[in-house]
Amino acid sequence: MKKLLTLISLLFFFFSVPASAHGPVRGKLTATIKIDAPADKIWDIIKNYDDMSWLPPVDTTSAKSGNKKGTIRVLTLKDGATITEELKKYNEDKMSYKYKITDISSVGVIEHAGKSEEIPALPVDNYQATITVKEEGNSSVVTWVATYYRAYVNNNPPPELNEDAADAAITEVLTLGLTNLAQQFDSGAQETDVSIKMRR
Repeated sequence: MKKLLTLISLLFFFFSVPASAHGPVRGKLTATIKIDAPADKIWDIIKNYDDMSWLPPVDTTSAKSGNKKGTIRVLTLKDGATITEELKKYNEDKMSYKYKITDISSVGVIEHAGKSEEIPALPVDNYQATITVKEEGNSSVVTWVATYYRAYVNNNPPPELNEDAADAAITEVLTLGLTNLAQQFDSGAQETDVSIKMRR
């Protein structure tokens, strides 16, 4: 009986360790900023899905179907990397749209656990995001919500592809975008004006 209990305990240990050895966990990052400007003026800057000139890391944007659901856009970053995204929802009245990353180019390769692993320009997987502008009194609030997983789908990720890397990259992108957007109306806007909330 003791041997049986010992065997069961060992089996439970070996099967539970991989499950708790930090497989990918979905992250949800919400970035917001309050801007002293009318919502429609802010929306005018970001409403065209084929124009991401307001996001500092982006050099050019290529898209063919404007704001129609299913439109594919390719963002070419200033370092030459590319990110391909699909428009999932677009609501002009609510000043909001949702998109999903479908492809990310590689910016390098590392060796990890005996294998070569590509490092994507944005170290995430299954990324979706929604950006919305809402009036709030005499000001407006822009909210950018992103959900994603880390880029490495197996257990024990390398530092370049773990949750910390994903969180840092998404925080930087959303913060840069919202800060630059606010600076179109207030040159004194700073990155510290962006509120970040992270949940897993």
